[in-house]
Amino acid sequence: MTVNQILSTKGKDVYSILSTNTVYEALTVMSEKNIGAILIIEDGILKGVLSERDYARKIVLKAKSSKKALVHEIMEADVVTVKPSDNLDYCMELMSTKRVRHLPVLENDTVIGIISISDVVKAIIEIQKDTIQHLNSYITQ
Repeated sequence: MTVNQILSTKGKDVYSILSTNTVYEALTVMSEKNIGAILIIEDGILKGVLSERDYARKIVLKAKSSKKALVHEIMEADVVTVKPSDNLDYCMELMSTKRVRHLPVLENDTVIGIISISDVVKAIIEIQKDTIQHLNSYITQ
């Protein structure tokens, strides 16, 4: 299964903010959209990603104010991305080795979606269910 297949099931909604927004504004959007990370896109270019983990570690634990801190101060600028044609094994390996939970999907340097660790795990579980069902039908024939 590929990233594109996950996006075709999940949808290609992408929520983004600017690096000059406050962290509080970013968290508000994340809460409204029920997402764990938000992309920072400026002039159509992916500049970074901000996750709940970034907030917890770089604002809360350092006793900073989310209403005063700007997104660019805590966002991850070195973003790990994937292509629509990448497979799930590659995504799992990236997420594991790079310790990220969200992968923006780029096509020709344009963000066309984002997948999370739960999207990948859900897809792998579906593949395993299909394999088990196929093996069961093979055995019972």
